[in-house]
Parts: sequence; structure tokens; C-alpha cells
Amino acid sequence: MSGHSKWAGIKHKKAIIDAKRGKVFTRVVRELTIAAKQGGNSDSNARLRKAIEDAKAANMPAENVKKAIQRGTGELPGVTYEELVYEGYGPNGVAVMVEVTTDNKNRTHSEIKKIFSSHGGNLGESGCVNWMFHPKGYIAIDKSKVKEDELMNIAIDSGAEDVKTDDENLFEIITQPADFEKIKQTLLDKKIEFETAENTMLPTTYIDLKGNDGKKMLELIDEMEEHDDVKNVYTNFEILE
Repeated sequence: MSGHSKWAGIKHKKAIIDAKRGKVFTRVVRELTIAAKQGGNSDSNARLRKAIEDAKAANMPAENVKKAIQRGTGELPGVTYEELVYEGYGPNGVAVMVEVTTDNKNRTHSEIKKIFSSHGGNLGESGCVNWMFHPKGYIAIDKSKVKEDELMNIAIDSGAEDVKTDDENLFEIITQPADFEKIKQTLLDKKIEFETAENTMLPTTYIDLKGNDGKKMLELIDEMEEHDDVKNVYTNFEILE
């Protein structure tokens, strides 16, 4: 269960963006509110449980978390958010999926369309690229935290779909979405720390970019991720040396 991992090459860390505390809080509050609509009990609501974990990681005050959840459950009045997915293309036909939460879809649509066009891309119709992606659970673990054989055995026994070891610094576990929480909890029980653990969308094929196309694609992703309404951006490109 190994293979060349391109995920590390296309996974864009948000360290610079996340340094902007207010922006992080905005995104976490929206996710808490939306997740709480599915039920305010985190024991039975995995999405809410993950949102609470993200709030703690961002050092959000407990009172803010409580109020966001209460707005989601209807205990407190609040803004109504919609979840939308925009699909389009970047330079050289790169597939791009953008997940947003918004209280004004007309405004968001206009702004997302502008970001695409200003970086050599274009907003497409619904369904134009989502067939190129599959939902997967993704867990990244620093190689210094666990031995390869130990992790392989744990992952296989827990039902992982794949374990990639070719990245220089990370082991990467790929799971079916239904198995993600179980495998994540197994790692926690084994006291194995991970760098990232999330449900995501992984591409089935990749487009290699170089030169100016690569530069424009990175600029498109950076601006997209800086947008307040954007929750996640998924793409299928790889930049050549």
C-alpha cells in the first residue's frame, strides 16, 4: 500500500492566511453555525465535533463557540448561510472546485467569477469538473512520529484505503470518508500525532504546469483562499521543477 504522492505537492498550506486571526474566526464561526443545524450534540455530529476542534485550535473563546452553535440550532437569532460549490478552470485547463459559505450568493458568485478571470481561468457550469475528484479522508503524519511498519499495520487493520510513504517528510493515509473518523480515533488512541486530518476531495488525474502557467495558478489559488466566503479549494495541478 504505497505509491507516489502528489497530494503534498498540491496541498496549499494556509499559514499566512491563518495568521489573520479575524479571518480564521469568521470561517470557524460559519462552520460551527452550519454544522450545528444538523444537531447541536457533538457526540453524534461528526461535522460539529470537527468544527469545535478547529475552534479550539484557533484559540476561539468558548463563549464565541457556544453562541455560534446556538445560532445554528436556532436558540439565538443569526445570519443564514448557504453552502455552495463553484467549478471552473485555471490556466491550461486545470480543474478547480471552490466550496463557499455565504449570506449573499449573488455577491459571492460575482467575486469568485472575477478571481477566476483575473488569473487566466474561467468559472464553469455546475458539474463541469467535479467528476475528476473523489471524496476521501486524508491524514498526514510526520515520519518522526511513528515507525513505518507500525503505522502500516495500524492503518491496514483499521481499514485504510492506501498509505503513501514517498513524501520526504510525511506518511499519508487515504481513507474512504465513512472510515475516516474511525481511523483518526485509532491514531489518537495510539497516541500518534498527525499534522493534518480532514475529509477532502482528491483528483483522479493531474495536470503538470510550468513557467507562467504555474505562477498564475498559484496566484489564483492564493486569492481564492483569501476570500472570506471560501472554505476549501481543490485542484488537480502539479508544478514541475
